[in-house]
Amino acid sequence: MLVAAAVCPSPPLLVPEVAAGAAPELDAARAACSDALGVLAAARPDRLVVIGPAEQSGRGPHPQGARGSFRGFGVDVDVRLGPAGAEAVRRELPTSLAVAGWLLARTQWATAPVEGLGVGEPLEAERCVQVGEEIGALADRVALLVMGDASACRTLKAPGYLDERAAGFDAEVGRALGGADVAALKALDTGLAYELKAAGRAPWQVLAGAADGAALSGELLYEDAPYGVGYVVAAWS
Repeated sequence: MLVAAAVCPSPPLLVPEVAAGAAPELDAARAACSDALGVLAAARPDRLVVIGPAEQSGRGPHPQGARGSFRGFGVDVDVRLGPAGAEAVRRELPTSLAVAGWLLARTQWATAPVEGLGVGEPLEAERCVQVGEEIGALADRVALLVMGDASACRTLKAPGYLDERAAGFDAEVGRALGGADVAALKALDTGLAYELKAAGRAPWQVLAGAADGAALSGELLYEDAPYGVGYVVAAWS
């Protein structure tokens, strides 16, 4: 059963070495992510599952200790998903789970075993919810760390250019994640999310499936759109 969840954005810029001179611009987001992970630890879960967007090659599952890096972004930073695990793991973490690994290391996560799952953008809402239900049944006390960004179309310089629908979409996402509104997350418009390049849509709907019936309450810890991309941090408990 799901007992807690943390929702965090997944940009590599959260890693200061990647952001370089712009690192202070996301200090508030990093602090909010740490607070959200603190809620997970306080719930004392039996298992932590990390969910994040991924291309086909990175969808996983990814066991504890799986390796990732930010070398593709020009920095010599390597990470693991949670504490060291099986050395036989070969597949590299997708970027979203590598960011999660960095966040977990930053907060010295040691509360429960960790595993990761990358989900693809095309995954239909119904299947996302089903995956979430399966995750929620993995243990008596399951926690989720859910990685993903809202729209990438908030400004003219955003990765997806300016789309006037983006602000409204992001506002609804922030309201749903901050209020632990499972029904609203299930009902997110998948076509609109795709058009607005909202990479968090599928992971959020996995969360909705896992949380169905858990009666969790939510708190919005951070909401902003630096660089024209919507970033949301929320904690459910």
